[in-house]
Amino acid sequence: MLQTSLLPAAPDGPTPDSRPLDIVRVAAALISAAIIIAALYYGRDVLIPLACAFLISFALNPPVTWLVRAGLPRVLAVVLVMAMLGASIGGLAFVLASQVRMLAQELPTYQYTIRNKLTDLRAQLKAPGVFDNALETVESVQKEVQKEPDPDAAAKTPQRVEVVPAPPDPFERAMDWLGKSLEPMATAGIVFVFVILALLDRSDLRDRLLRILGGNLHRSTDAVEEAARRVSKYLLMQLVVNVSYGVPMALGLWLIGVPGALLWGTVAAVMRFVPYVGPMLSAIFPISLAFAVDPGWSMVLWTVALIVTLELVSNNIVEPLLYGTSTGLSAMSLIASATFWTALWGPMGLILATPLTVCLLVIGRNIPQLQFLDTLLGSMPALDVPTRVYQRLLADDPDEAIEIATTEIGTSSPVAFYNDVGIPVLRLASEDHLRNATAEHRHRVASGMDELLDDLREQYPSTAEPDARPVVVCIGGKWDADGVAAEMLAHALTLEGIAAEHRTAAALTPASIAKLDLAGADIVCLSYFTSSPQIPARNVCRRLRRRWPQLRIVLALWNAPEGLLDGDVREGLGADELVTSINEAVRRIHRIVAPEEAEEAHKAEIPDNDDERVAALEATGVLAGEAREDLDAMAVRAADVFDVGFAVISAIDADTEYILGQSKDLPGPKTEDGSHMLVIPREEAVCNHLLAGSATLVVDDTERDPRFADNPTLKRWNARFYAGAPIRTADGHVLGALCLLDREPRTLDEKELELLATMAADVLSIVTGETSDAEPEPAAPLSATATVGQKVPE
Repeated sequence: MLQTSLLPAAPDGPTPDSRPLDIVRVAAALISAAIIIAALYYGRDVLIPLACAFLISFALNPPVTWLVRAGLPRVLAVVLVMAMLGASIGGLAFVLASQVRMLAQELPTYQYTIRNKLTDLRAQLKAPGVFDNALETVESVQKEVQKEPDPDAAAKTPQRVEVVPAPPDPFERAMDWLGKSLEPMATAGIVFVFVILALLDRSDLRDRLLRILGGNLHRSTDAVEEAARRVSKYLLMQLVVNVSYGVPMALGLWLIGVPGALLWGTVAAVMRFVPYVGPMLSAIFPISLAFAVDPGWSMVLWTVALIVTLELVSNNIVEPLLYGTSTGLSAMSLIASATFWTALWGPMGLILATPLTVCLLVIGRNIPQLQFLDTLLGSMPALDVPTRVYQRLLADDPDEAIEIATTEIGTSSPVAFYNDVGIPVLRLASEDHLRNATAEHRHRVASGMDELLDDLREQYPSTAEPDARPVVVCIGGKWDADGVAAEMLAHALTLEGIAAEHRTAAALTPASIAKLDLAGADIVCLSYFTSSPQIPARNVCRRLRRRWPQLRIVLALWNAPEGLLDGDVREGLGADELVTSINEAVRRIHRIVAPEEAEEAHKAEIPDNDDERVAALEATGVLAGEAREDLDAMAVRAADVFDVGFAVISAIDADTEYILGQSKDLPGPKTEDGSHMLVIPREEAVCNHLLAGSATLVVDDTERDPRFADNPTLKRWNARFYAGAPIRTADGHVLGALCLLDREPRTLDEKELELLATMAADVLSIVTGETSDAEPEPAAPLSATATVGQKVPE
């Protein structure tokens, strides 16, 4: 059983959770929100046309920009786009008007069919059935309610006199009709003018918006660009979805025989701009008309089947395929925003709800003071996986924690789960031990982790020899978190075929070390979560050395400070190896237990099409030193853009890696043909692991990865950080890589990974003159600190 105490870490001063709530700030925020909502409500007559105009301008700006880039003046491009839009709307309105006129002429002919169907329905309802008694009861109650009043009582009761106003004259009726029709026409005119102004003065409006946002110009620029991109993509995808719904609707109704098929297909496409209620309203018209036209029921049934089929296909196939993550909004926020904007602005608010909420999401994502909007509205999970598991343990719900773990392992592996989730969960528990956790919370986490690990061991049994003596003994250093981490590591080792077992934290006291049974064990792994493990680790290593001189000792320091990982300090601890993650521990212990097998596993995989790849590389002529200046300039730009120590552009042939471009001079042998390119034997190449895959590879700290820690080239360049994006042709041949290197460990975020892949595609255009539009294949992480980047955008 686990103990009910975790690594204590006394807090330094008051924590954010212990600070008193700032009542004044909360009150100011609530008042500000109330003022903004009131302004939105009372200013809707002005704000709705403005919002419509800007959203339409978002949709029309791409064709205007395309015409401007083609050489037309912006004024002429705007006039041309607006004229095409007006002509399209006018032509569609003319066709629809003719359809409406035809239906109006034919409607009287449908009266006989409608009357017969209603008569049949009435006769069927009056036929004997199981509800006869209920209907008789309702009719008797209705007769009692509608019973004629007593004439004498009515004579005594005062009667209400209603004054009927005189009917308005024709002029008043005409003015009333004119006033009601001019209001939407005036609104449409205002929207039209605003759209033209927004398209003509787009850059001026953008600059003014940036000035209003103020603050960090980089963040404001990202916010404006992201909002424009998301809204434009959403409107375009919605138009495509609606057209893909309306065209089959019109065609299907025409085949069924429903009159005005083109009209109802257009109405269906337009009404789908109104979320939720639009599709239901558009379905009423064709179903009603099918009811009126066909004497039987086949046309109605076929029409209903057509609508249901199109809804299922559109909602479950077309929309997920086209929309994707274009808005970034969660399903709950979409419904809440529709309710909110409908309450403020009525039906137009329902239409504008999604684009407006997207703008709020982008503002919250880029302005720190409003980040709660990103949390409330965004589709990204509010909590990462380690925090979710930890929260479920705090809530005394280990079953859901196990379910989360099982789901996560289903997309990776138990070893990856321990590395990416298990250790971070223990780190959270250690940080909260004295800061926030109560005794009950500590007990829940300890017992919950016990259940979680028992379940994982049962689901994923050991692959090592069942009766083999443990080659590795994993022992917790002092606290309960140390013992749990040791238990995770022991299970991870057994899953890799290495016989291992774990011991509790109490096994490292001076008295217990004398009683330890390490017969047959070659390696002892000591687990520590404390941020200052030097003294206890040094003392334990000394005692173990004294008793078992031949023993190999591995220190697992899960919270080690950066300075402790240096070589001189590490040697003073008395351990053979020092690791900081589960993945690193498994690979380094594998290297100790089976060095030849581990060495073979660490080698980069040779692509199946390596001969074709080399031929494609030689055909480019780049190995002769062509485009050297351009590639050097690209390497300099990459180093400056990502603010790293240096960048190189490499290509690998059958047995050599060539540095085609570099941002600064680097040591190493060079070619003697005048190109003066650095040459590296292929077995020492830093980009070897990218050839078989096609995803961006990031190694945050090469010293923590056994496959990169001893690379002679990285040691020669004194590089601790490596990131490489493959230079991949349209045929799938990886010629080389654009590499970022630094002398300090670091990471890249998702946007930086995408940018690195984009720049690698630019390098390809220099090397071969072509643009890669092939989808990269997914690649597995190569090390404990390696991450796989995003696909190269097309």
